[in-house]
Amino acid sequence: MTLLANAALSLLTLASAAAKDAVPASAPDSGIGAPRGQALSGPALDARTDDIGALLRCPVCQGLSVADSPATMARNMKAEVRDKLAEGYDQEQILAYFERSYGEFVRLEPPLRGVNWLVWFGPVAGLVGGAGVVAWALRRQHRGTAQLDTAAHLPARDTLPDDPRLAACVRQVRKLAYGWPDGVPPKDASSSSP
Repeated sequence: MTLLANAALSLLTLASAAAKDAVPASAPDSGIGAPRGQALSGPALDARTDDIGALLRCPVCQGLSVADSPATMARNMKAEVRDKLAEGYDQEQILAYFERSYGEFVRLEPPLRGVNWLVWFGPVAGLVGGAGVVAWALRRQHRGTAQLDTAAHLPARDTLPDDPRLAACVRQVRKLAYGWPDGVPPKDASSSSP
């Protein structure tokens, strides 16, 4: 049985070695195609790595970019960005690669497509709508106060309402507040009062 196991192990080893040799070294990576940009190195590679890393959101921190995050995941993503730039992939290919892996959320500035229009223009629309509601309310309030002329719409001081129960209550309040007997103002006080 050990002879059979050794033979199977040898066949598996040969098959895996053949599979490695069958895949060319310059195969496109994860469906983003062949490199379209120029292979970078040196200071240009470092600067471009930081630029593209600043466009990617760290999946662990979520509030920081890959360039700013101290997380291990962010460092790994930044190294992957560096490797892809060294191979000659351009910015859009690299962003598309990470978007395939992590979804559109990985971009700090999502592209203007689909529901992302709401992300970009929703706050502005809310602000304009809120300003419109406030302006409408102020205009309505101003219109209501402009129509109200206090001298023309208020009854005289000694008039009573038509409702007998309400008139009795008003007399009682006048009696308690002003000291008028039966809530009726004295005749000589009403002529001299302003």
